[in-house]
Amino acid sequence: MQVYLVVAQIVLSVTLMLAVLFQVRGGGLGGIFGQPDAVYRTKRGVEKTLFQLTVVLVVLFVVVSLLMLRIV
Repeated sequence: MQVYLVVAQIVLSVTLMLAVLFQVRGGGLGGIFGQPDAVYRTKRGVEKTLFQLTVVLVVLFVVVSLLMLRIV
C-alpha cells in the first residue's frame, strides 16, 4: 500500500505543478511597460476550471501526504 501512496503522491505533485504553471496571472507583457491592470475580472471557463482543479489537487496531495505519515 505504501508503494501506491508514493506513486500517487508523485503523480499528484507533477499534476499540481503543471496546473499551477498553466494558470495565467496578470495582463501579459503590458505590465512590464507600465500599463495599469486596474480592470476587475472574474474567472470564467477554462480558467475557472483550472483553478478548481488546482484546489482539488492540493487537497488530494495533503490527504495522501497525511496518509503516508500515518502508515509509516
